[in-house]
Amino acid sequence: MDASLSLHDRSLAESLADLEAPTQVADSVDLTQPDAHRLAFADPEFMARRETRGIRFQLEMLKPDIGQSEFGIEHTVVVYGSARFAAPEAAAQQLQEAKASGDAQRIAKAGQAVRNAHRYDQARAFAKLVAEHSLRQPQDQRMYICTGGGPGIMEAANRGAHEAGAPNVGLNILLPHEQSGNRFITPGLSFKFHYFALRKMHFMMRAKALVAFPGGFGTMDELFEVLTLVQTTKVKPVPIILFDSAFWKKLYNFDMLVEEGMISAKDLELFHYVDDPAQAWDIIKKFYNLPD
Repeated sequence: MDASLSLHDRSLAESLADLEAPTQVADSVDLTQPDAHRLAFADPEFMARRETRGIRFQLEMLKPDIGQSEFGIEHTVVVYGSARFAAPEAAAQQLQEAKASGDAQRIAKAGQAVRNAHRYDQARAFAKLVAEHSLRQPQDQRMYICTGGGPGIMEAANRGAHEAGAPNVGLNILLPHEQSGNRFITPGLSFKFHYFALRKMHFMMRAKALVAFPGGFGTMDELFEVLTLVQTTKVKPVPIILFDSAFWKKLYNFDMLVEEGMISAKDLELFHYVDDPAQAWDIIKKFYNLPD
């Protein structure tokens, strides 16, 4: 038999070729009826069944992992925070439009957005510091900004890295409101999840530090999962930074947990309060003995 293949050719057909090839079916087959004629992995109704949930778990684990590996991303600095904080320019525009409307409730909400806008700027500045430093390092020593991929603080951090010219990651979640991929995420690194659990696992898989800005239930959930994993030694210690000390100390009285015997005094060493982007980055650099 004459050989017409290279040693590098794959012997098994790629599944994508099966999807792209014209479907040859008998004239009597009505493809609008049962789904049995579809390839199993190309059948959305089948893939969405309860019985195939384990397969979906595996796919949500694999796709972002492979995608980040292909970009050479192995170390991330994860930034958590509210999706509801607007950029200063957007907040100012909201206030101007609210005042023009004369609606007192709308004016009050826009005024709050203006007061919170400095947090957007702080997240943006912090991410830019991380990105600028990492771009000066060898590829295998670079840290990349990773966020939940949405608006607010997440957008600000992705934006800071983007403006520095660095790739950055967004791990988005399918929600009925608020959450959609922001425009500053590197296109090939914008991933969407259905399962919160798999998304949170991906936050931790490459995380070398976590920075939590003020946020709502989602931010609290993410923060306390990380604290629990580190406290119980399920993951190696990483810098956990609570940005905006006044906010966090007003929200949580961690000393009371020590006084009541719920946690040990040593557990208070698991995290740091900061109020300045440079201070947050200095903690991370000191932890890993990074060069300036």
